[in-house]
Amino acid sequence: MLSKAFAGAALAAITVLAGPAAAWESTGHRIIGELGMQVLPADLPAFLKEPSVVWQMGELSREPDRSRGAGQPHDEDLDPGHFIDLTDDGHVLDGPMITDMPRNRDALSAILHTSGSDLHKSGWLYYNLIDGYEQLVKDFAYYRADRIGAERSTEPRQKAWYVSDLKLRREIIIRDLGYWSHFVGDASQPMHASIHFNGWGDYPNPNGYTQDHIHAPFEGAFITANVTLARTRAALPAPEDCAAPVGQCMAQYLLATRAKIEPLYALWRQNGFQPGDPRGVAFATDCIAAGAAKLRDFVVRAWHDSRDATVGYPGVKISAVEAGAPLPFEAMYGDPDGLL
Repeated sequence: MLSKAFAGAALAAITVLAGPAAAWESTGHRIIGELGMQVLPADLPAFLKEPSVVWQMGELSREPDRSRGAGQPHDEDLDPGHFIDLTDDGHVLDGPMITDMPRNRDALSAILHTSGSDLHKSGWLYYNLIDGYEQLVKDFAYYRADRIGAERSTEPRQKAWYVSDLKLRREIIIRDLGYWSHFVGDASQPMHASIHFNGWGDYPNPNGYTQDHIHAPFEGAFITANVTLARTRAALPAPEDCAAPVGQCMAQYLLATRAKIEPLYALWRQNGFQPGDPRGVAFATDCIAAGAAKLRDFVVRAWHDSRDATVGYPGVKISAVEAGAPLPFEAMYGDPDGLL
């Protein structure tokens, strides 16, 4: 087991943070953000793999944690979005199965309330995953429209606007994708997808798993000391195309992460997380690699799904514009006479 000094230092470090423990802290989230971009396939926008953008993804992937301590209601309204407490059979506390979630947080809150539970206790990471994905699809749709407009427009002022909006859209994508990548990373931390989030807790425990607060020592100091970008790249799973509705894909991801919770506690009981222990290093690296792989896979899907998205109002479908339909300038910009 980790030495008392090692565990104590890690726990002391985490207690200065507001709110719950921060999954993967800086090292793990930076690796997930950078590696997820580095391994994107060639058919995605090339700017996403530019070294400067890859670096930005690593930095922005930590932003939801860095904003903690801003005050109230900021923290209380955001902290539960980093986790979701799944029971050993896949329920959200006393609420629905993660594979049968209601359409939004308010509906989940109502269900949990009837069973005497609470949305802030359960967390809503599931919805943050979907929300960020849907935003990215929309961002990509506008990027596609701007790119087509910059190429096809023959009206000088409109063409200039498409060019400038394309530049702005790239910046928006970087910010939105970088911020969302944090929650994709959170969802690869087993203790962020389980009721056993910091010690086994008051549940049946026939195997005698620890009740110690192991959350911070595992995801913080151990990750920093032992998990590297090179190791994670070597452990990266092959690309996977989830053809189900996106909510089901996110549920499957969280269930796969939750399934690692008992192996984590078993390995902890076996002293597998002593500094440098190869068993713990392999386990932690696999978790980080799963986060990077899911980031890659979800970004790929968002890019492909963006062809069926709409831009502007009234909505114009991107696939129609790509097929030669008129450019959606007025739907995107408004009154063309307002151009300078």
